[in-house]
Amino acid sequence: MAVDSPDFGFPEPRCFPAPLSSSTDLLIIAGEHSGDEHAAKLLLDLYKIKPELRVACLGGERLGNAGAQLLYDLTQVSVVGFVEVIKHYNSFKKLFNETLDWIERYQPKHICFVDYPGFNLRLAKELYKRCWSRKAGGRIGLSYYIGPQIWAWKAKRRFKMAHTLDQVGVIFPFEVDCYNDTDLQVEFVGHPFAREDYKHPFKFDANGAILLLPGSRVGAVNRIFPLLLEAFAIARSTSRDQLRATVIYPSTRILRTLQHILSLYPDLESVVEFKQNHIEQQSARAVLMSSGTMSLAVALCGIPGAIIYRLNWLSYWIGRSLIRVESIGISNLLLKRVLHPEFIQGAAKPVVLAKQLLLSCEQNASIKASEGADEIMDLIKPDSSLLVAEWLAKEL
Repeated sequence: MAVDSPDFGFPEPRCFPAPLSSSTDLLIIAGEHSGDEHAAKLLLDLYKIKPELRVACLGGERLGNAGAQLLYDLTQVSVVGFVEVIKHYNSFKKLFNETLDWIERYQPKHICFVDYPGFNLRLAKELYKRCWSRKAGGRIGLSYYIGPQIWAWKAKRRFKMAHTLDQVGVIFPFEVDCYNDTDLQVEFVGHPFAREDYKHPFKFDANGAILLLPGSRVGAVNRIFPLLLEAFAIARSTSRDQLRATVIYPSTRILRTLQHILSLYPDLESVVEFKQNHIEQQSARAVLMSSGTMSLAVALCGIPGAIIYRLNWLSYWIGRSLIRVESIGISNLLLKRVLHPEFIQGAAKPVVLAKQLLLSCEQNASIKASEGADEIMDLIKPDSSLLVAEWLAKEL
């Protein structure tokens, strides 16, 4: 059962600051913690090709540290689900309008959207409507990195994308064929997790902790983290080993939510440790995790475990009527078999999850996970570590 915890707020979208220089070559818009991370790597590589580039962003801390002027921290307002978006509709509308006002005032030469399709595709459509984008006769080029998952749902979006965007860079090779019936320029640019210089956040260790990954959004954490804790508690009480757990968090805001929820389980506070993502590599023997980008990182590290997915019941019901794929875990979709079992909505019961967690701690589970990791890497490996930056640089 989900636990009520404080919602630490939707940061008020205020007037964005002026560019630090007289003009802006590139505006990057990345609205997730994962998108912020991938966009930061892209920007660092882009500076190697074009060191004089002047960049602003709506993103997060990583993009800011990579050298972009951070106009607004968009990673703090990430939500998933129809009901959740409606709940924050007025704030999103104000943020959308502030973004348009900044673009109109300072006219960046190019915009690179990174994932976050609910916001980014609407913005691309509005830029076309106002005749500011190249395809509408304007001067602003529009690129999209990590294209929306049209192979899973809302496939018809590809025609609107072809109408408004100049190019799309996709991170799975099969995605290119999804656009074959359009004239949109689409290239496979490799998955950022498969880069040679990517530092994997996890590694398998048969004596390591249990990894708990409840997600990077407050709403998801409120729904999923209590389930993970209850499942871990049951597994710990029945295991011969003195199991410990490590919980990875992406931001201070999520950490506060996690700490509040853990305080409701005082018996676990001494055996559950919080660690920030990417500070150091974490060893783990098994994992319980939400679906999302991090689940692929876990799969590539050969760690066995399970995926848990829970939405507001109305959002889930609407989503199921639209989504066309049988699995929600990207590793399961890529391999076309179950690498990490999925427990969705009511199927995600603590007793069931605890049983799966203990099975994941067995040796044969780690062997299968390691084999799956090698297969996935072969599927998503890019031809060059600079491929994404080169893809974007040619449009600037």
